[in-house]
Amino acid sequence: MTLESLEKTAAEGPPPESPATAGEPTLPEPPPSAEKRFLRYGMMPHMLCPGCGHGIVFEAMLRALSSRYEQLDDIAFVAGIGCSSRVVGYVDACTLHTTHGRPLTFATGLKLARPELKVVVVTGDGDGLSIGGNHLIHAARRNVDLTCVLFNNEIYGMTGGQLAPTTIPGAYTSTSPQGNAETPFDAARLVEAAGATYVARAQSYRTREFEEVFLQALDHRGFSFVEVMTDCTEYFGRTNRLGNGADLLFSQARVEPAIDADLAGRSTLQEVPPRPVRPVLEMGVLHESSRPTLDQAMKLSGAGS
Repeated sequence: MTLESLEKTAAEGPPPESPATAGEPTLPEPPPSAEKRFLRYGMMPHMLCPGCGHGIVFEAMLRALSSRYEQLDDIAFVAGIGCSSRVVGYVDACTLHTTHGRPLTFATGLKLARPELKVVVVTGDGDGLSIGGNHLIHAARRNVDLTCVLFNNEIYGMTGGQLAPTTIPGAYTSTSPQGNAETPFDAARLVEAAGATYVARAQSYRTREFEEVFLQALDHRGFSFVEVMTDCTEYFGRTNRLGNGADLLFSQARVEPAIDADLAGRSTLQEVPPRPVRPVLEMGVLHESSRPTLDQAMKLSGAGS
């Protein structure tokens, strides 16, 4: 466009409204979903891969929080290192990004210093069960009054797809090219045996159930632990030829015998792997009890000394 044509357009002004649009009201922008008000938009776009189960669980976590809280000033989120731990940086709240495997130790100190806060630890199967496994069992043993959500995708997703302590037998990883020969941890039962007073397990393909147990964990007085089964589309899904994010969710659904039998009879469904991503695991609340928390025990000990 030449300078003369630009000057002519400016002199003529904007074009008149067409009969189809003249007088029509301008529609307001749709309001953001409730959970999006808890996002740090300055941190976007996020680093999660397309189809990653962590993103599904993160949205469900925000949705649960938005159903309960108007603001998050009284909740602190603590995370270590890993794909799961990165989601804490996207929450518009008091957040602490700590060293690898150490979020529970930082969170214990925070809870003892600021007992009025609700403290939520977000960790992964590598961060929380491998390098951080010792801290996990002792946080459960001490019954520290905090909530730990462990994202279990059965692999080290951020650092190259290495074998994790939850990787299922036979699965291929960058450090088990012949297939995993090790027996994996049952994270929920491990933490229960260590002394946790609330233990639950959920899955990324059923987010409503996760929201329910997550809110129960927040309400629980004592060490509450929620293991949520998610999927890594890149290092786990690709390496084991399990398909994309939708295929992995589909395979999660098949771990329930009733669902698997129903789906197996539907010839219109896409081809799926001959085995589920993981074996059948019990879901929902697995254990709930009550005993003095660490801060309560320390106050009782201090009063008697």
